[in-house]
Amino acid sequence: MRVLVIEDDELVASGIIAGLRLSGIEADHVSTVSSAETAAQTSRFDVAILDLGLPDADGLSLLRRWRAGGKNWPVLVLTARDAVQDKVAGLRSGADDYLVKPFELDELVARLHALQRRSAGRSVDLIEHGPLVFDAATREVTLHGKLVDLSRRELALLQTLLNSGKRILSAEQVKDSLYGFGERVESNALNVHIHHLRRKLGPHIVETVRGLGYRLGKVGE
Repeated sequence: MRVLVIEDDELVASGIIAGLRLSGIEADHVSTVSSAETAAQTSRFDVAILDLGLPDADGLSLLRRWRAGGKNWPVLVLTARDAVQDKVAGLRSGADDYLVKPFELDELVARLHALQRRSAGRSVDLIEHGPLVFDAATREVTLHGKLVDLSRRELALLQTLLNSGKRILSAEQVKDSLYGFGERVESNALNVHIHHLRRKLGPHIVETVRGLGYRLGKVGE
């Protein structure tokens, strides 16, 4: 899962980013509405965490523009505004969830997983693909009942493929799910991660669609 954190308080943002990464969630941070709009146009994210009191505009104005423009990715509003009318306004503007500061990191992570589940059309964290089982909450992968040790990037790659089903993803879309802003990415990095995933889960787990990209394939024996 890759999350865009839109928060102007640097201390709060750094704490969220650190906590999410410890939970196996890739996260990027922006502090203004304008930078959030740029990030959403240039990169792929699974969920957005949106503060409302941003320096250049109110977060709800951004949310309304996204929804009016057809951008339907999950958005969790994270704010100090705790009045009922504020929560109602957030949800009516298109927020999928509303969490008031201060908050517990474990609850934030659980809510993010719930949003991604619903977005992918699932009701539980477990994703089954033949003999392979991926637990999105614990980040554990088993194949034929045996635990498989995957790196953070391999887990992100597998989750991206599982959530996409048979949809073909371009190489850039896959990279967007694995790397955050400013990360130096070697030219062969994606091929290396795909090679390792095939070695651990079978040669057909990542199907290459020539000229188009990649999609989820069959699990090896």
